[in-house]
Amino acid sequence: MERVRTWMWDRNRAYRFIVLMGFVSLLSDFTYEGAKGIIGPYLASLGATAFAISLISGLSELAGYWIRLLSGLLSDRLRSYWFFTLFGYALNLLSVPLLGFAKSWHVAGFLVFLERAGKGLRTPSRDTLLSGATSLVGHGKGFGLHEFLDQLGAVLGPLVVGSLLLLGFGYKYAFFMLFFPTMLALILLMVAKKSYPLKVEQRATDPAGMGFSKGFYLYLFASSFVALGFLQFPLVGFHLSEVFSLQGWQVAFLFALAMLVDAFSAIIFGLLYDRIGFSSLMLGLSFGLLAPALLFLWSKPVIAVVLWGISLGVQESIMRSAIADLSPKDLRGKAYGVFHFFFGLSAFLGGALMGLLYELSPKYLVIYSLVLHLLALGFMLRLR
Repeated sequence: MERVRTWMWDRNRAYRFIVLMGFVSLLSDFTYEGAKGIIGPYLASLGATAFAISLISGLSELAGYWIRLLSGLLSDRLRSYWFFTLFGYALNLLSVPLLGFAKSWHVAGFLVFLERAGKGLRTPSRDTLLSGATSLVGHGKGFGLHEFLDQLGAVLGPLVVGSLLLLGFGYKYAFFMLFFPTMLALILLMVAKKSYPLKVEQRATDPAGMGFSKGFYLYLFASSFVALGFLQFPLVGFHLSEVFSLQGWQVAFLFALAMLVDAFSAIIFGLLYDRIGFSSLMLGLSFGLLAPALLFLWSKPVIAVVLWGISLGVQESIMRSAIADLSPKDLRGKAYGVFHFFFGLSAFLGGALMGLLYELSPKYLVIYSLVLHLLALGFMLRLR
């Protein structure tokens, strides 16, 4: 016999928890997305070279993917979802305002690494906790609502930080300012923990008899193809500035537009997912088919950014919903860890490859992205 924790929900508690965690994510994205836009120039101001900045960014992201896998496995084994969530958020968020105290780019780079590591630690456990609530209100609706609030923070953070710099405040002041949303996010996280209804039961388990279905692995394979073929915004921003001669603030506002579209598409496609299942996922991801061609071949940057934002909103909301439907509760931390690891690693590798293809010819990039998306949709057809 083993002591295990099970969820005891009613709809009001479930919605309350989803909204609380949504505001935690809003404030978190305000913090680290607000910082992300100025990390590069800040590291440069401390003496870092372009190679050092790229190395710090790439290695910290890659480490975050590995940590997602390990934390997902450990959270299921230890049944310590809240420990990984709380510790991960604290590490993720507190590293950001501490950047203002950095005296060298080496220290700042280490803090960037800790910020990504913290996100890797908390993501699988947070999604597992959320899935307990979304199972009652609808996985699509629940994760869509969470993603909507999350992306509002991704819009507001860069706008506020950019405005501070525009008004003449320095980088260090901007990082210090982010201490306030950091502390508010951690306070709300503790409130969310208290509202999370758990009880302890005695029941027998048979770990050897549990595993993932073929559908889960098929979905994981399809999701990896999506990530391999999805444009990363730094490349979009580079193209906008080099080819369309947009200034930095114009690129930043287009990115904010994409985040806003992301937020609303998460809600819309989340509701659709609860009604029509995987068909909504395929519909939403189809928008990603057109974005590269519109940007690189047909010179329609605003439309391309809007479609890019729709596809991103689908990826960050109902793709997580599908994991909850395709995995058993007792292995959900592992399921989210495996999903985030392979999805993130594929995005990392795909982004690097698309950068090389772009230098050869944007046409090659468009063809590559189109083929990968079609392959992904073909695999998802088998899940309907």
